[in-house]
Amino acid sequence: MDTQPRYRKVALAACFGTFLEWYDFLTFASLATYFATLFFPSENPVAGLLASLATFGIGMVVRPLGAALFGSLGDRHGRRVVFIATIALMGVTTFAVGLLPTYAQVGIWAPLMLLTLRILQGLAMGGEIGGATVYLTEHAPAGRRGLYTSVLQLMGPLGVMASTAQVVLLQGWLSAEDFLAWGWRVPFLVSALPLVISMKSRMALHESPIFAQLKANQRIAKTPLRECFRDRHTLGRMALLFCCISAGGSLLFFCSQVYAPVFLKTVVDMDPAQAGCLAIVATLALFPLTLLAGGLSDRIGRRPVLLAGLLLGTLAMVPVFWGLGQFAASPALVVMLLMLPVLALALITGPQTATLAELFPARTRYSAVALPHNLAAGWIGGLSPFMVTLIGSRSGEPLLGLAYPTTLLLIASLVGLRFLPETRNTALEQ
Repeated sequence: MDTQPRYRKVALAACFGTFLEWYDFLTFASLATYFATLFFPSENPVAGLLASLATFGIGMVVRPLGAALFGSLGDRHGRRVVFIATIALMGVTTFAVGLLPTYAQVGIWAPLMLLTLRILQGLAMGGEIGGATVYLTEHAPAGRRGLYTSVLQLMGPLGVMASTAQVVLLQGWLSAEDFLAWGWRVPFLVSALPLVISMKSRMALHESPIFAQLKANQRIAKTPLRECFRDRHTLGRMALLFCCISAGGSLLFFCSQVYAPVFLKTVVDMDPAQAGCLAIVATLALFPLTLLAGGLSDRIGRRPVLLAGLLLGTLAMVPVFWGLGQFAASPALVVMLLMLPVLALALITGPQTATLAELFPARTRYSAVALPHNLAAGWIGGLSPFMVTLIGSRSGEPLLGLAYPTTLLLIASLVGLRFLPETRNTALEQ
């Protein structure tokens, strides 16, 4: 489609904005244990942690609403305008988190204000991820879409790593009292600078060539979501995306990148700075593995790579977290254990961006990708840290909480084995 220099410009703009969205959104997850103290009553630490994780989860729950809104706008008015709107909404609300008063200062108003900002962040995220997937894939060269689009999936772990590294550095530089008093605000306030840079890069983007062609041929969908639900083929693939690809990827992402550090800090009782460092080391391996998985899917197909990730994640989940509790004294063994879900995640996320766009026709692609993907990421993956913690605390055995992601990963694997098609050679113009 486009020349390589043009594609690099598109990829950098799309990926930089997506990195900022993930950095903003997941900084909250890195500080979940602190927010339990800052924004909720301190009488019951477990209840405070659950409330903090639930507040994180509510941002994920509303993502489908953002997907429906911004997805429809993207199919009717173009990808570019949605990119600008979502990054602006995410950036402003994230900066505002850094200005919030705490529970000790204003009481119940503190969690209510935090909850409001999390909801707005979730709406923005719902519009961002589907749009970035469609926009980048529609610019990628045929035959190498898996490799070229896999870079987008690196922005999630890169955002996690950046926010985690920043928190670890602040914890090292500041005393525990200073960090709790004001240091936690720094990652949110610092996001103002990359927001300005990201806005500038996205303003310079051109419209997707495939959408431009649809517009020139007067084939724009007037009611894209309605078309998606009326077409049985599209609806079936939306269900497949929800149950299989997006559910599996989001479960592995949140368990390996969000819940694992929380598990090390709260269940294993590891020093927060050490837990953050070990999580960063394991996450570093995700970058080359994701690119390799995307390239591999260009050679052997999307289906076998995706299924390998789902099956590995299903089999590794419980043994990994059991091992984290048993071998916490050995940092090397902890990193090796964290690498297993990271590998499973890479096998899914590598070909995921290309696969999502390849599953659907051009005129309703944004809506068809965004809604089921965000339903799975928000309702299944986003709530997984909360559900795992809740089940574990109620049962008295933290490992029992892992029955939630393990069961859903098994279902995703079975659905994929039965229904997942091969999409590698799909023509995106159709």
